[in-house]
Amino acid sequence: MRSIALIDVNNFYVSCERVFNPKLAGKPVVVLSNNDGCAVARSNEVKALGVAMGTPWFKLKDLVKQHGIIGLSSNYALYADMSNRVMSILHAFSPNQEIYSIDESFLDLSGFESRDLIQYGQQMRKRILKWTGLPVSVGIASTKTLSKLANHCAKKHPAFNGVCNFNTMTGLELDALLAQLDVGEIWGIGRKLAPQLQALGFSSALDLKRANPQRIRQQFSVVMEKTIRELNGTVCIELEEISPPKQQIISSRSFGYAVCDYNSLAESITLYVCSAAEKLRRQHCFSGSVYIYIRTSPFKPNDPFYSNGMTIPLTYPTDDSRQLVNAALWGLKQIYKPNYNYAKAGVMLGEIVSKLRVQTDLFSQSEVSPKSEALMATMDNINRKMGKASIKLASEGFKRPWRMKQGNKSPSYTTRWEDLPAIQ
Repeated sequence: MRSIALIDVNNFYVSCERVFNPKLAGKPVVVLSNNDGCAVARSNEVKALGVAMGTPWFKLKDLVKQHGIIGLSSNYALYADMSNRVMSILHAFSPNQEIYSIDESFLDLSGFESRDLIQYGQQMRKRILKWTGLPVSVGIASTKTLSKLANHCAKKHPAFNGVCNFNTMTGLELDALLAQLDVGEIWGIGRKLAPQLQALGFSSALDLKRANPQRIRQQFSVVMEKTIRELNGTVCIELEEISPPKQQIISSRSFGYAVCDYNSLAESITLYVCSAAEKLRRQHCFSGSVYIYIRTSPFKPNDPFYSNGMTIPLTYPTDDSRQLVNAALWGLKQIYKPNYNYAKAGVMLGEIVSKLRVQTDLFSQSEVSPKSEALMATMDNINRKMGKASIKLASEGFKRPWRMKQGNKSPSYTTRWEDLPAIQ
């Protein structure tokens, strides 16, 4: 039997904020999305009030007054750094690790059965809490789908004390637990598929486990068949220890204020392209096309609506921010129209290929310009060492009046020298 663990940081964004601001402990806290729009993370106190994920902040005004809910702007630099610390700690517990998301990681503990895996999970929790201040839950089972459910049980049932191991349960004990879990809690089911399954009589995780996999495949897909087999202990989804390169890289934001002029749009497009290009270089790939789009707000009926986008194919694939920006700005000139209040812009790098597999033609000079490669590497190293945007293209701008609203953002405690906490 395989032993696969899923480690998940509880209420990750909120927990990161509480590490450096202990006054938030025990208080109802939400972390808001871009431009302080919707709740993307909720403390247990807020969840107890019935606040759903994605609830717009303006709709919480009454609850804020009644219960003193604290709304914080997203601090992505802090969350990314804290995530890296957690993942680094977990790697010491198993060499086979898949970083699934910013706050979740799978570990293959097969072969560790000589240990008490529940105690091993408690060691993970204690070390992460001691070294980072973040609380985590651990779920262990024979498949990734079951380990997700085990993690859910570890988080929701105090009796497990943060670690749930399905592999130590008898078949009857496990089925009794799965019977208590709604089918929508199963990994990959989600809000859309859950009502369809419930309409067919599959209301719990146990119901779906007992379903006929071939028949379900005919009604839904091979993915659903794999889910059923995984619920029955058959490994169908292996750990991905090396994340596959992304086939598309998207960077976009809604503006904090309406943008009318071309120069401000050009600054935002440059920023988004440079952000996407840095991710492109990180996975050692080139892009063969750039897609850009701009649009006004669809929620302002008194303003004229305009939305347009354009794909710009590149002569040769590249990872050079300057070349990608030049292509994007050329496209912006083609689709820009004055006298509109633009609310959002974005870019997408497509036709992504590995540096080692770039298809050239008879007239190309070389796959990689040594000067370009050295310049981009130098920019990335400086920004990695000295802080994001320490060095950038001039066309990104400096004042950025269009930047997104972050009215209540905490300091970047771990990534900016100026924001280091002072202990007195």
